[in-house]
Amino acid sequence: MVSRRKPEWLKVKLPQNNLAAVSKYRLHTICTSGLCPNRSECWGCGTATFMIGGDICTRACKFCNVKTGRPTPLDPDEPENIAVSVNSLRLKHAVITSVDRDDLPDLGALHWVAVIKAVKAKNPTTTMEVLIPDFQGRKELIYLILDAHPEVVSHNLETVRRLSKSVRSRATYDVSLAVIRQIADYGIVAKSGIMLGLGETRDEIIETMHDLREAGCSVMTIGQYLQPSKANIEVSEYVRPEIFSEYQRIGKEKGFAHVESGPLVRSSYHAERHVTIN
Repeated sequence: MVSRRKPEWLKVKLPQNNLAAVSKYRLHTICTSGLCPNRSECWGCGTATFMIGGDICTRACKFCNVKTGRPTPLDPDEPENIAVSVNSLRLKHAVITSVDRDDLPDLGALHWVAVIKAVKAKNPTTTMEVLIPDFQGRKELIYLILDAHPEVVSHNLETVRRLSKSVRSRATYDVSLAVIRQIADYGIVAKSGIMLGLGETRDEIIETMHDLREAGCSVMTIGQYLQPSKANIEVSEYVRPEIFSEYQRIGKEKGFAHVESGPLVRSSYHAERHVTIN
């Protein structure tokens, strides 16, 4: 039986920073919604992660603490409000993600495009990463995002193939790989991430790295899964920092341009570094 007691290397004091512009425009950030322990560091580097499309997801992945249910209608002012907030915060790099909106005919793709275009128009020197859902594998919707030309497009694989069905509510391993391949084939930096501590093996992690590289993924994040509430799946293992370092080394050997690997690494950690892959 693996001890559920959190090890010392994961005991950090959560920062109390508040983004005034985010509160003013009633926006959501995954930095605060996910209680990210790195948010002071990221904000200090001029990076923040916004979550668009509301704060209610149509899916119920077992690792995620975002509310699930019937979402409210999209906010037509959100694109401009995000753009103004990025400008007010003087962000060098903006990361944008979203809840899944399977309730909408276009799954929220056109809203995504509106946000990207608004941010670019008001912040021409700010680079951007978008962390997108799988859009049910619908290529025409993913092309809408790609045609808006964010600098980095990320889609998380989340876990190894064997565990994907038990951890993710609707997304599949192969559809996610296809999304990543489409991004890479388009010529935009393709990025993905996985969590450790869900019961995966070393061989499965290395196989996942191989699958991502075969799909053209050039940036990978690897972090420790932390159970956000009792309703979420339990932690199977707390992986030691030196093991994360080993996976970083293996990832670089496999040809990833960037590998962020550590217990506290999250999808947008050091995202400002991932804009270029050379």
